[in-house]
Amino acid sequence: MAQPLFITVLAGEALAISTSSNQSELAPGINYFFAVLPDDLARSEIAGVGERFRKSHRVSGSPVGIYGLHLLLCPMGKPERLRQPLESALLAAAGEVRASGFVAALDSAMRFSAKDGQFPFVLCADTATTESALQLRKAIAAAQARVGLQVSGVSSFLPHVTLLHGHAVDAIEESIAPIHWHVREFVLIRSFFGQSKYEVIGRWPLAIESEPEMHDLLAELANMPELPQLPGEE
Repeated sequence: MAQPLFITVLAGEALAISTSSNQSELAPGINYFFAVLPDDLARSEIAGVGERFRKSHRVSGSPVGIYGLHLLLCPMGKPERLRQPLESALLAAAGEVRASGFVAALDSAMRFSAKDGQFPFVLCADTATTESALQLRKAIAAAQARVGLQVSGVSSFLPHVTLLHGHAVDAIEESIAPIHWHVREFVLIRSFFGQSKYEVIGRWPLAIESEPEMHDLLAELANMPELPQLPGEE
């Protein structure tokens, strides 16, 4: 029987994604993770920063495609007492997450060291973004635990967007003009080792936080009772 397919759009092209329900373990060369994606304007600004650093600091390596830019929230947990196919469990867990949206901001650039000899060049989130993203990360990890996927090191988290992977020329850690976007959803991504290829296989909206009530100062002044006249005043 043919596997059912659905179509998603990534990097400007349609991708046919298998939704077979008989996969109970991680297939070779495939991984999953949850992330938030920058909007079009932020994506363009992030790519622009990467281009400037490549020229000014001679940053080299394999760049992440503009449509592959993402802020990783939470990895796939280790299967423990998994009672359904792996991908189905991830989708089910995501559907249970209840969290609020937030404004993300990237305000610094740096090189990370890595065990595989690669040194990713990344843009890091500010403190407020880290706090908001950590709460969402914890909610996703807790939802995974309920379906039999255990995520370790949940609180060890530095939100960032990777621009490229390559060998380090020198250490980099600099502030940048903040890049902002509204995080209104999170996604589940299927990635392929060694291919820099990502497929979005699920999207879930985040609750919209209520805007702070704006006070009309002029109206408040107009409605204030008149002060009593002081003695001696005309």
